[in-house]
Order: sequence, then structure tokens, then C-alpha cells
Amino acid sequence: MKPKLYFLFPAISLLLTAAPSGIAQKSASTQPLRIAVEFMDHAAAAYIAKNKGWFREAGIPVVAYDNYITGMALAAAFARGDLDAAYLCLVPAVNVYANARVPIRIIDGTHKDGYGLVADPDQVKTVRDLGDPSTRIGCVREGGAVDIIFNRCLEKYGLDKDVVREKTLRMNPPQLIMSIKTGRLDAAFLPEHYATLAESLGFQMLLESKEIWPGYQGSVLVATAELCEQRPDIVKKLAAVSRRATEWINRHPEEAAAIVTAELQGAEDRIFPIRASRLAKRLGLTEEVIRKSMARMEYTADLDPGTIQDIIDYMSELGYIPAGVKADDLILNF
Repeated sequence: MKPKLYFLFPAISLLLTAAPSGIAQKSASTQPLRIAVEFMDHAAAAYIAKNKGWFREAGIPVVAYDNYITGMALAAAFARGDLDAAYLCLVPAVNVYANARVPIRIIDGTHKDGYGLVADPDQVKTVRDLGDPSTRIGCVREGGAVDIIFNRCLEKYGLDKDVVREKTLRMNPPQLIMSIKTGRLDAAFLPEHYATLAESLGFQMLLESKEIWPGYQGSVLVATAELCEQRPDIVKKLAAVSRRATEWINRHPEEAAAIVTAELQGAEDRIFPIRASRLAKRLGLTEEVIRKSMARMEYTADLDPGTIQDIIDYMSELGYIPAGVKADDLILNF
């Protein structure tokens, strides 16, 4: 039976108090830009642009640059009206658009792929072992980008989705890693850079998302419809800076990894919700992990509306969003 989870955004309202306090109410067209990212190397283009000073150079008046532990937490910030633009995974962006009815637009892509299944090699030898009643599995919450790969994986390997879902524990990425590390879980579906980080701790990378859904659209750059309508010049500049950073990453992968590592390490004390900061710091992020993780993704600003529509349709099939959501209504064409 398909789970009907249109409750995702009533449930996500529990996150509303986890955001930074003191942020101004919805910005007027003349006010500075409030931007946020997911705390992971999916947002490499944003970290590079910030580090290089390219937002400022382009005349983009960024006044907030907040890090959220998951895309769902970041999406909740959009639902509150706390943000003007963000780098976040496509799936939570679709969720906030379809379920919370927040008018946002996808400006550009940032990367494809970037999710994986890691496991304790002593407990889980193959993907099919996930179907064993004794195998303890973890994943991000329902309706997240990793959860889509999780469900697709169950289908590909012919596993009983109802049985596996029932026993799967839902946590944020740092919690999932700590749970594998402490023996509470045998396997976990994770986004990058967390999947590679878990691998560096001795766990096996059983599967990458590209093996489940080739060309899977990972993160996107989004903005509110209000920003797009009232300040199209800023939106165009934001897209141009993001593309510049993406191209730079592909030309300078080693230096990009060093910058992203430093930016992530520097933000470890400022992750929302705040309680996630302490756990993230304990994981011991290194440049070697980020370098390997970034190599597993395709950093590109290009968007394939067909692929995005396929993901939207699959989300609807799973019961996460209502039917009828159209990719063309989400994507902003300059």
C-alpha cells in the first residue's frame, strides 16, 4: 500500500522553531538577499562563490548565509518565509512547492548524483541483505532526496517495500553515521559527503545513486517567485555566479575540495537546527573525504526537465505529493 504523506509539511512545522532567530520578515524588493545552503558538499558552488567573494563582486547583497542539516529543514525555512534563495536538493524543493504551496522557482541545477548506501561489511554483504528481517536500516525522513533513492533501490532489487520501510529508522545524516558507528544500524542511505565520510570510517559503499537512477537530479538553486518577479536582475546575477562557480569546480577539483572542506569546517558551529552542530563536529570531516565525495558527483548547472518530471511523478506515485505537479511550472526560463 502506498503511503499517503501529504502530511510532510504539517509535520515539518515541528522544525519551525529550529531556524535562526532575528531574521527579518519577508523581504521587500529593495532589501538584501537571504540565502541558505544544505550543510554538505552538494552546495559546493555556493561555498566556492562565497569564498571567492563572487556574490559581492556581482553586486548581490547577501546578508544571511545559513547552513541547514537537511533539505527538509531548509525547506521549512522557505515555508516560514525566512529565505529568498537557497541551494537545496530537488526533492524537498518540490515538496515545499507542492505540499506547503510555497511559490518557488528552480533557477539552475548544481549537481547530479550524490547519494549512497553504506553498510557494516561484517553485517551486510549485498544490497539484498536489506530484506533480512534482522538487518537494521536507516535513512533520512520520508520525502527527502535520499528517501527517493531508497525506495527506488528496494524496487530494483525486488525487496518488500512495506516490510523494509516499516523497520527503517529515520534520522538526519550525522545521526545515521553515529548510529552505524555505534552498532545501532547495519546500513544507511546517505547523501554525500556523508556517504563517503561513513566509508572513511570503515563502512562499505554498497551502492551509489547513479547505479539506481542514472542522471538523478541532486540539488538545485531556487528562489522565491517574489524575488524572481520583483528583482529579476538579482536572480540572473545569482544564476551567473552559480554557473561560474560550478565551472570553476570542474576546472580546479583539488583546490575546490580544499575550499569546500574549509567552508564546511568553518560552518560546523552554525548548523540549523543548532543541536545538529555538536554531532556534525564529532564526525571529523577531512579534505580527503571531500575530495573523494566531490568526485562521485557531476557538478553541472544544466537541468533536464524530463528527468525532473520523472522524479516528480515518482514522488506522486509514492504518495509524497499530489498528482499533477509540472516541472515546467517550477523551472524559471530566463
